[in-house]
Amino acid sequence: MIRRITSAIALVLALSAGVHASEAKVTSFSLDNGMDVVVIEDHRAPVVQQMVWYRTGSADETPGVSGVAHFLEHLMFKATENLESGELSSTVAANGGRDNAFTSYDYTAYFQRVAADRLELMMQMEADRMVNLRLTENDITTERQVILEERSQRTDSDPGALFNEQMRAVQYLNHRYGQPIIGWRHEMEQLDMEHVLSFYEMYYAPNNAILVVSGDVDPENVRTLAETYYGAIPANPDLPERLRPDEPPQLSARRVTFKDARVAQPYVMRSYLAPERDSGAQEKAAALYLLAQLLGGGSTSYLTNALQFDQQLAVYTTSYYRGASLDDTTFTFLVVPAQDVSLEEAEAALDATLAAFLEEGVDEAQLDRIKLQLRADEIYARDNVDGIANRYGRALTMGLTVQDVQDWPQILQSVTADEIIAVAREVLVPEASVTGWLTRDAQEVTQ
Repeated sequence: MIRRITSAIALVLALSAGVHASEAKVTSFSLDNGMDVVVIEDHRAPVVQQMVWYRTGSADETPGVSGVAHFLEHLMFKATENLESGELSSTVAANGGRDNAFTSYDYTAYFQRVAADRLELMMQMEADRMVNLRLTENDITTERQVILEERSQRTDSDPGALFNEQMRAVQYLNHRYGQPIIGWRHEMEQLDMEHVLSFYEMYYAPNNAILVVSGDVDPENVRTLAETYYGAIPANPDLPERLRPDEPPQLSARRVTFKDARVAQPYVMRSYLAPERDSGAQEKAAALYLLAQLLGGGSTSYLTNALQFDQQLAVYTTSYYRGASLDDTTFTFLVVPAQDVSLEEAEAALDATLAAFLEEGVDEAQLDRIKLQLRADEIYARDNVDGIANRYGRALTMGLTVQDVQDWPQILQSVTADEIIAVAREVLVPEASVTGWLTRDAQEVTQ
């Protein structure tokens, strides 16, 4: 116990003095075919994680075929020229590892975590399915049913998920971020072999991919293996430029009321269109991140103190900013009213509290505490090699660089209180907002 207390004190003293633990050793390079490679060394355990990130997600889908990016992610575990259906995952498991994949608006990623001496085998299999996927009509039929059932379980059966889906559709007037990642059910039901193969052949290519290898590895050995397996795959010369529909000026506040008898706890949500993190210009995003922490980042935040403790109008409040995005993102508030407090009263209290915050300005002591916690979090995060790999992979898919990722912690520390208030006044404007009420029935709605 004494050792733990001493270590904690030493850490706080080091952070207060501005002493930072060194970043994990990161090496980056590109193969001749355009594939980017990031190697993150961590030799504390003989384990390696391989991740392949494709710069494509649901926001890159053609209108009318929503869900195809996620559908293809499922189908990538089927047969290739060299592997039987399911063989990749069974091979990973047989070698004591684990694997999975995930799809978002801006990327699709696949990973395996295994013993370090199995990296070559993982590269061989991952490179194989990058170009040699062999699907059957039965694969399409059965896996389409799987994703429809996934939508039923995760979205259609959850009023909160349906509400969030409607909020997002209203927030984006033109951009593909307004569609659900899993897809609209009526479009998912029509996905076929042609849709899948068209997406696969267009976007699954080395010049649209990022290889991130983290763990007990040597960068030169990774380079050799990557050149052997991924370097042999030709680039796609027809890879389109990554252009999305621009979001037009948002000129009017919008409202959503979602009524569902299954709702256990009504709440108010407010989202604003907000700028994302941009390469070489992350300062505004850093200010928005800190604004979210100040307003709704925990038990000492401004909203919590005002609405939960002082006025006792809410049982839960939060705010969050999704800066990891290729295009314009959102800044969001959520207020769960206390018993006998209406949604109208909760919304009015949110508006009044935000106005008071802008009038009073940032509590410098609170900002310093948040920055200190962020420095501590950054140090502890370096023990999570999986998390570091995710951080770099996600950043590169949204147009950031390795240097941007490494600069981010210091940029957060350099943000001033005045910059936070300035970005709050710029972003938290009614015209770019959507206010939503999630309620049980019409009796909850008074507006």
